[in-house]
Amino acid sequence: MSIKKYLTGALAATVLGWGLGSAARAGEFDGVTVNVITFTGPQIAEPLQRRAPDFEKLTGAHINVVTVPFSELYQKMLTDWTAGTNSIDAAVYPSSWLVDFSGLLEDLDERISKDTALQLDDIAPFFDQSDQMLDGKRVALVLDGDFHMMYYRTDVAKDLGLEAPKTWDDYLAFAKAANGKDLNGDGKPDYGSCISKKRGAQSFWFINDVAASLLQSKGTSQGIFFDLKDFKPLVNNEAFAEALRIFKETTQYGPPDELNMDVGDTRNMFISGQCALSLDWGDIGALAIDAEKSKVIDKVGAAILPGSKKVLDRETGKLVDCNADICPYAVDGVNHTPFAAYGGHSASVNAKADQKVKDAAYAFFSYMSQPAQSNVDVTIGKSGFNPYRLSQFVSTDLWVKGGFSAEAAKNYLTAIEDSLNSPNMGLDLRIPSNQKYFQVVLDTAIARYLAGEIDIPATMTTIENGWNEITDELGREEQLSAYKATLGAE
Repeated sequence: MSIKKYLTGALAATVLGWGLGSAARAGEFDGVTVNVITFTGPQIAEPLQRRAPDFEKLTGAHINVVTVPFSELYQKMLTDWTAGTNSIDAAVYPSSWLVDFSGLLEDLDERISKDTALQLDDIAPFFDQSDQMLDGKRVALVLDGDFHMMYYRTDVAKDLGLEAPKTWDDYLAFAKAANGKDLNGDGKPDYGSCISKKRGAQSFWFINDVAASLLQSKGTSQGIFFDLKDFKPLVNNEAFAEALRIFKETTQYGPPDELNMDVGDTRNMFISGQCALSLDWGDIGALAIDAEKSKVIDKVGAAILPGSKKVLDRETGKLVDCNADICPYAVDGVNHTPFAAYGGHSASVNAKADQKVKDAAYAFFSYMSQPAQSNVDVTIGKSGFNPYRLSQFVSTDLWVKGGFSAEAAKNYLTAIEDSLNSPNMGLDLRIPSNQKYFQVVLDTAIARYLAGEIDIPATMTTIENGWNEITDELGREEQLSAYKATLGAE
């Protein structure tokens, strides 16, 4: 069903204009300080820091935004809250971590039910479920809706006589053809592909962009990462080997220091006109229309992630050609699995914080999420906030007001809808200790592979062994049960 079909006439008529609403009253939190932690920005931290002074003027609450490197955020939160230090009152963090903070987060259901200004019905059902709920209760507010898309230079495609890549082979061919050409008119050779690959950052998600279309073909409930029968990691087979090969080849067409680039670096490279292709969250779409910094205004196309004509046969571990049985959702023989990396950023309140602080923290997060603020912030590239409200998909007017051309807005929103509406959407890992599976084991192995320290077989074995160790420590049956629950699988 299309996102827009969720909308009612009343909702569509109120795309803009909600204010502070019922979440707080003027002066209600005079003298209250709320310590909110997130990772070092500008993305995600920027809108919190920008809007905190306005919220203080409205309510009296002082919002102290504390930032730490992304690689440290998970442990900072976990240690502070489990050790009883409780110096952190609230946090904005990847929604995939929700499960690891079970029992530590304030139950927000009652507050949300009374908060008419939040407009809960305006939040897309996917993000309400994945970013706000845990064990049937809402313990967070979503501030950002996330999954990966592909970005490409439309002018470069035209010059090369190429279309937007539909498969990963197309992606490599496009990158190879564009690599070394002057793409921004400065007389210097530029790059065919720019993908964040820095270790200890947010780069581990990008290998899953490639692997997803090779591993999952029968719908979201099939899952990407583990076999549903025995919880065997799906990382030591022909499909994952092919994903590793493709991912490493993209490095041949990237900047020489790509292995040290975080997402902020590759975004700046792309909008400065130095890259023909990139993979990213929705941020590039908004950054590309920045009149002060972008050299690619109206030269950027967004599309669902490339797919594959071959997928994994889970019984044999072999790659097989797509057909109607194994790839029921393929388009023109190509299996697309848009990957909900992160899924978005959630904002939660420490259950052990003082009552007045909890109230102020919730009110701030509600203020950030309300359409009057969020419908503006999602159009600002440096905010890191991507669309998650239904009202943000009603028409292109909101985006044109934010600086998009009508054509660019339509292309951007269509790519998002194509991904969100896909019956083969690939969900991020949301089981206990998913941070260890990804940020410790996967990230380290991929970084070593890209650096040439280990080959494909060793990389796959390293990931498989590391994931199995975590699973055996936590309990295989328990992890399998949790995994199936996140997928809605029987």
